[in-house]
Amino acid sequence: MHSITDERSWLTWLVKVRILILTVLLAIELAVIRLTPSPLPVMPFLTGMVLWFVLSLFFLFLVPVWQEHRLQAKLQVLSDLAMVTLVVHLTGGIDSSLNFLYPLVIIVACMLLPRAWSYLSAALAFILFGTILELDYYGAIPSFSSSHPKLEALQVVIFVNLFAFFAIAYLAGLLVAKLRQVDVQLKDASGALQNLQALHENIVQSMTEGVITTGLEGRITLVNRAAQQLLEISEAELRGRSVVELFQDPLPRFGSGRGDAEVRYVAPKGLRKTFRVMVSALNVNVPGGLGFVYTFDDLTEIRRLEREVRMQDRLAAVGRLAAAIAHEIRNPLTSIAGSVSMLSDVPALSQEERHLLEIVTRESERLNGIITDFLAYSRGKQYRFERVSLAPLLEDTLTLLEHRLTAEGAAIHVERSLPQSEALVLADGDKLKQVFWNFCENAVRAMKKTGGNLTVSLTERGPDWEMSFADTGPGISPQQSEKLFEPFQSNFEGGTGLGLAIVYQIVQAHEGKVWARSEVGKGTSFVLRLRRLDEPATASPSNPSKSVASKSEKAAAASGGGTRG
Repeated sequence: MHSITDERSWLTWLVKVRILILTVLLAIELAVIRLTPSPLPVMPFLTGMVLWFVLSLFFLFLVPVWQEHRLQAKLQVLSDLAMVTLVVHLTGGIDSSLNFLYPLVIIVACMLLPRAWSYLSAALAFILFGTILELDYYGAIPSFSSSHPKLEALQVVIFVNLFAFFAIAYLAGLLVAKLRQVDVQLKDASGALQNLQALHENIVQSMTEGVITTGLEGRITLVNRAAQQLLEISEAELRGRSVVELFQDPLPRFGSGRGDAEVRYVAPKGLRKTFRVMVSALNVNVPGGLGFVYTFDDLTEIRRLEREVRMQDRLAAVGRLAAAIAHEIRNPLTSIAGSVSMLSDVPALSQEERHLLEIVTRESERLNGIITDFLAYSRGKQYRFERVSLAPLLEDTLTLLEHRLTAEGAAIHVERSLPQSEALVLADGDKLKQVFWNFCENAVRAMKKTGGNLTVSLTERGPDWEMSFADTGPGISPQQSEKLFEPFQSNFEGGTGLGLAIVYQIVQAHEGKVWARSEVGKGTSFVLRLRRLDEPATASPSNPSKSVASKSEKAAAASGGGTRG
């Protein structure tokens, strides 16, 4: 059985085909009447054809309006039988060349209606055809036939057509039944194929690994949801692009030995990521394959943790070394400084000798500062965690910085972007001020010669507060960026390189995150995140007076930035 949509489509198709056939038949008959002597009446024939045209147009209008498509099909079959009978009579009855239209109507009945209607239409065609021939023979109606066969011959023609009509009904019924069976099987197979395709698409789209398929030339043809999330680009933007252009490192080549590689990627927002990419051939029983399949996962966090572990080992070693040698150096250094101070009071010293003593005094003080930083870095720190607001802490730090810049006449402008509401965290306010001041100090040192802007912002990022200290200085090279918050990595003259290492200890003790983003020639931005107080914090320090020296020994590599301690 046909669906409603199929029945409407078939009916519309039937009307259009009927109009086409009528047009061709009308042209042929008019050509025959004009070119050969014929007793056929032109006007009655034209009237019958016009009536058939009008009836067809009426059915064409009725198809989308009337929803009883089965009843419409019956009416069309019956009206076609009647119109065929009229046209056959007007074109000569037994001599008519248009009696082949009866089998066409029977076939249409088989296609649109149940099989019983094929036999019913064959019987009606036989009755109508036999009736018109009998009426012509006995003169009950005007006859347009040029031959006058005997009654026996007329009956033979009628019964031959009876056999032909029922044979066509039987064969057409079998054929249509087979076609309907094949159509059902095709729909089932198509449905199963669609389900299988949907299943495969769902599997690909549900994978947690990124999947990209390309043609043989390397142009992207498919991107799953995980790949779009990892690359932070939509499929519409990726489709058609070369997969090689996405990554900073060469991709693995299929058939060249190792089928995977570790590549770097820069997201549209500037965040650098590390992916492990594997490649395989896309084969669908086609020689040479159709393309390639690239699967990749994000190793950024794993590599960050690995760098963090390495840094912890380095910082622990540095801490032990600093604690061991600081006291050994400080005692003789104090003696040297005292002796030099006494010598500087001797009046018999020359100017050159006094200058040398000043150098010794100055270098002793610098060495003492380095040892002080060593001890501050290696010594366990005491934290008093309490409910504090970040905005006042930032405001105090920036106000102090602005006064200093004004006094020094530095061409550095400080811009604020702080919220009006409180930004509450559980932290040690004094230690956070130390962190803020270190970031500001690094920015001032970077812009000391050229001047510039320092933009400090405080925004809400999910469960965290995010603070950014962005300068317009010369920036940091990628080589320096890899040594994140490590000790002795200062890029400034006279720096010890321990400032950011101590900052990282403080941030780790607050269970926060800190990193730096930088690009040569475009400045550097230090970013700090701390858990909001109104969010449930896991493993937050609960004892304000508790020492967190063990935590302060931990240090980790931040993702995507550099240090300028």
